[in-house]
Amino acid sequence: MNKTIHSTPIRHKRLTLTAVLALVFILSLFSVEWGSDLIHAGGGAMIVQILEGLVSPSLSPEILKLGVESSWLTLAYATAGMSLAIVYAFIAGVLASGVLTNGKGSRFFTKLFFRGILGFTRSIHELVWAWLFVAAVGLSPYAAIFALAIPYGGILGRIFADMLTDVPAQPIEALKTAGASRLQLLFYGYLPLVRADIISYTMYRFECAIRSSAIMSFIGLGGLGYQIQLALADLKYEQVWTYVYFLILLVILVDVWSSLVRRALLEKGKKKILVTGRSSAIFAAMLIATTWSYIYVSEDASLSALFTKENAAYASAFFGGMLGAGEETPAFADAESWKNALKLTWETLEMSIMAIGFATIAAFLTVIPAARNIADGSLTTTKRWYNWILYGLVRLSYIFSRAVPELVWAMMIVFIFKPGILPGAIALALHNFGILGKLWAEVIEDMDGRPVRNLASAGASKWQSLFYGVIPAVMPKFLTYILYRWEVIMRTTIVVGFVGAGGLGMQFKLSMSFFHYSELTLLLICYMILVMIADFASETARKSVK
Repeated sequence: MNKTIHSTPIRHKRLTLTAVLALVFILSLFSVEWGSDLIHAGGGAMIVQILEGLVSPSLSPEILKLGVESSWLTLAYATAGMSLAIVYAFIAGVLASGVLTNGKGSRFFTKLFFRGILGFTRSIHELVWAWLFVAAVGLSPYAAIFALAIPYGGILGRIFADMLTDVPAQPIEALKTAGASRLQLLFYGYLPLVRADIISYTMYRFECAIRSSAIMSFIGLGGLGYQIQLALADLKYEQVWTYVYFLILLVILVDVWSSLVRRALLEKGKKKILVTGRSSAIFAAMLIATTWSYIYVSEDASLSALFTKENAAYASAFFGGMLGAGEETPAFADAESWKNALKLTWETLEMSIMAIGFATIAAFLTVIPAARNIADGSLTTTKRWYNWILYGLVRLSYIFSRAVPELVWAMMIVFIFKPGILPGAIALALHNFGILGKLWAEVIEDMDGRPVRNLASAGASKWQSLFYGVIPAVMPKFLTYILYRWEVIMRTTIVVGFVGAGGLGMQFKLSMSFFHYSELTLLLICYMILVMIADFASETARKSVK
C-alpha cells in the first residue's frame, strides 16, 4: 500500500519530465529556418556520391596498406593516452573519494578539491585540449596523448571516486576493527570490491578513446581521421569509407576484447575464463609497452624535447595571449564580445537539445527489434521468422552509427547542408543514436520478463505487451540514459562546430586561426559554464525521478 502511494508521485514526476523534455526539443526546432535553402545546391548529388562510396569502398593495395598503418597510429595514441589517464584517474579518484582521509572536515575539503580538478579536466573536450597543446608545444604526438589523457583521466577519476564512495560499509568496518591502516583499507577492502567495475568501465572508455584518437587528425596529427580528412577534401568518398571501415573494425575488435574481459570478471573461478582474464592482462601490458616504444623510437617523440627554451617561449606567448597580454581590452573584458559569445552559447545549447531529440526518436523507433529477448520471443512469447533479421540489421546500424566519431559525421554532412546548427545536430544525433539504442536494448534484455509474459498469457497481443508491459518498466532507465547522453553531447557540440556546424566551436576555430587568443578564453568560459549547467540540470533531473 505504502509502496503504491510512494510510487505514484515518482510516476508523475517521470511523466512530467518526459513532457518537459519533449516540449524543449520541439521549441529547439524553431531555431532553424526550415526550407529547401538548408541544403547546398549540389547536396542531393553529394548524398548519392557518399552512398556510392559506402557500398563500393576503395580496396587498392596502397589504400589498404595506408589504412593498416593509420589504424595502428590511431590505436597507439589511444593506448598511450589511456595508460596516462588510468594513472591520473586512480590517484585523483582515490583522493576525491575521501577514503584515505580521517575526520569529516579534511574528508570534505579533500573531496571538494580533487572533485573540482576532475570536473575541470573532464569538462573540456579532448580536441580542445589538443588545440591548446599544439598551439603551446607544436605538432608532437604528446599533444594528442596528453589531450586524450587529461579529459579521459577526469572522466575515469570521477567514476572511480563514485565507485569507492558507494562501497558497502560492513567489510570496511570489519577491517577497521582488525586494526587495518588507511592504505590497507584501500588495497584489501575498497579496491577488491570495485575492481571488476573499474576494469569494465575502463575498457568501455578505451573503446571511446579509439574514436577520440581518430579525430586528433583535425589538428594535423596522423591516424585514420587524418586520412579521412584528406580523402574528404579531395571528394574521394570511396577512400573515405575505406578508412571509416578500418575505424569501425578497430572499435569492434576493442569491443570484443572488452566483452571477453567483462565475462572473465563476471564468471571468475572457471579455469577457461581465468585464462582469458590473465591473457587479457598480459596482452594489455604488451600493448602499452609496444605503444610507448613505437612513439619514442619510430615517432622520435622524446618527452624532454618538449621542455626547450623555444617551446617555453611559444607556450608563454600563447597562454599570455589567452590572459590578454598586449591587448588594451581583452575579449573577456569587452561587453560586445560577451554579447556575441552568449549568442553562440545559446545556439550551442539549441544544437545539443536538437541532437539528443533526433537521437532519442531514432533509438525509440528501432530499440524493440534490437533486444535479444524480443528477437528470440522469450519476453513476449511471440516468435516471428523475421525477428532475427531485424535484430541483426538494427544492431549493425548501432555499431556503424557509434563507431564513426561525431566530427567525421560532421565533415561529411557539411558537404550536404549549409553551415549552421542543423548539420551539427544531425552529426551528433547520428553518433549518439547507436550508443543510445545499444544501451536501451540492454535495458530491455536485463528487465524482469515475468509481468510481460503474464500479460501475454492473459491474451494480450505482442504490441499490447510491449506498450503496457515493456515500455513502462524500462522508461525510467531510458530517461536516465537520455539525460546522461545529453551531458556528453554538450561537451561535444564544440567539436562539430570546428567544421562549420555553427555554435561556439565554429567561432573557436576562427579565433584560433586569427590568433585572437583572449577570445579563446572567453569562448572557453562560456563553454565550461554551459557544460556545468548541463551537468547540474541532468543530475537534478535524474535524482528527481529515481
